[in-house]
Amino acid sequence: MEVVLRVKAKQAGLAIEFDSAGTESYHIGDPPDPRSIQHAKLRGYDLSALHARQVHADDFHTFDLILAADELNLHELRRRCPAEHQTRLRLFLDDVALPDPYYGKSDGFEKVLDLVEKQAVLLVSRWSCPN
Repeated sequence: MEVVLRVKAKQAGLAIEFDSAGTESYHIGDPPDPRSIQHAKLRGYDLSALHARQVHADDFHTFDLILAADELNLHELRRRCPAEHQTRLRLFLDDVALPDPYYGKSDGFEKVLDLVEKQAVLLVSRWSCPN
């Protein structure tokens, strides 16, 4: 999500800071799944600079919006987030979970990229013309 959002925001001329983090600690320092890297590269996205980190308490103060891939992660973010910043938490796809392609076939990564690109365009459009 991070790289796609960054690219789409830059294309729209928006200067927005993006970062990504997980709610669990077991992948800290690891690069993305090689299949993610491969499929993203086919679409022109470079994930080589990404390494996993865990959400930190400062993130709730630093970022205006924190997007979760699914309800499980959103629930964990809500549990950790101070009450005054709860409104910053949302699902990336608004009201549905982003599917996890990890245990599926290669086409799952393509489907996730399709969803991420579509939502990134929508989000950047919203941010370009705030109400």
